Amino acid sequence: MNICEHLWIKRGYDPQIYTNLGKGNFVVHPVEVNESVRSNTVKEESGFDVIPLKLIAVQDRNRHNTPVYAYGVCKVFVLCEIIGGEFEANIETVQRDFFDISSLPSPLATEKNNKEQIKLCFQAFRSENWSTVFD
Repeated sequence: MNICEHLWIKRGYDPQIYTNLGKGNFVVHPVEVNESVRSNTVKEESGFDVIPLKLIAVQDRNRHNTPVYAYGVCKVFVLCEIIGGEFEANIETVQRDFFDISSLPSPLATEKNNKEQIKLCFQAFRSENWSTVFD
């Protein structure tokens, strides 16, 4: 992964948020039953096989993203190394790409990831001694 790039996906149909059509966001996926954060990271949404390297942050979604949900969501940001895999467009994810911090995709699905969260991920990527941020 290039030092200035992060994976971005463009949504088609999102089973959690029906209004997300055509917006871009980081790979976001709920942890499935009988899965862990480590085992569930990235593959389904991006098609990439990855090795999780660093826990960037654990955040209460309602403290960082709008609109506020009636239920709680714990967001876990993980830095990963891509080791293989191929992207195939599907009903949930219609496009994937990489971007530089100076050229964030628009429109951005801020209900999933906002600019501050993306900047946090870039900072963690560049840091050799990152300390996990958590609420």
